[in-house]
Amino acid sequence: MVGKNPVALVTGAARGIGAAIAVELGRGGCDVAVFDVLDGQETVGAVRRAGREGLGIVGDVTRAADRGAALAAIERTFGRLDVLVNNAGVAPSARADILQAAEDSYDRVMGINVKGPYFLTQAVANWMIRQRAQRAEAWMCIVNISSISAYTASPSRGEYCLSKAAFSMATKLWAARLAEYGIGVYEIRPGIVATDMTASVKERYDTLIAAGLTPIRRWGQPADVAAAVAACVRGELKFSTGEVINVDGGFHLRTL
Repeated sequence: MVGKNPVALVTGAARGIGAAIAVELGRGGCDVAVFDVLDGQETVGAVRRAGREGLGIVGDVTRAADRGAALAAIERTFGRLDVLVNNAGVAPSARADILQAAEDSYDRVMGINVKGPYFLTQAVANWMIRQRAQRAEAWMCIVNISSISAYTASPSRGEYCLSKAAFSMATKLWAARLAEYGIGVYEIRPGIVATDMTASVKERYDTLIAAGLTPIRRWGQPADVAAAVAACVRGELKFSTGEVINVDGGFHLRTL
């Protein structure tokens, strides 16, 4: 049975930016599936308090079996999927100069940040295409959460920069391929956002932001990213696809 509400799948949504996105989409009318290697029940509870149904799925986006199980659970529970937010991502476990960086760190980061979402998107896109037969007018979209590291070189975490540059190209590829089916594909490119990932460099970035690293002189918040995702999900950019939306305090302006 197909549910009446649009359904969103948000990866890496047990905490941080992903949790904020999941809750914001719940507030906006979506039922939400939370897919994470961590227990996402706290986020699921917040989605339900926002007035929509939540589904927690524990799994690893790099594993084909886990991706398949997640989509099967969504189909059993909701009968549909309208939105995919590829948010799951990791930084290197330890920063290392690219002259010494290890292959295992590279493989881990590229697997989670590129391979996993690439093949999850493939599976979701094929399901969305099949749904067109029953719901020709439904708005469907895929939103990739990238980073300013897609174009900003950080030689102490080269694998992360490479992964985000590749992920940015994936947005263009899927946008070009899925436009004929009316499926929008967008890239949200956050800057310096207050999360667990940036907590260890807070003092450094406090100083840089105060000195004018970003024209908007404050840290980004997960809610800032969630608001941009929600605009895409509401269908406010239906004549755009492959678009990059910078949520970075103006970092990309490169002011003098």
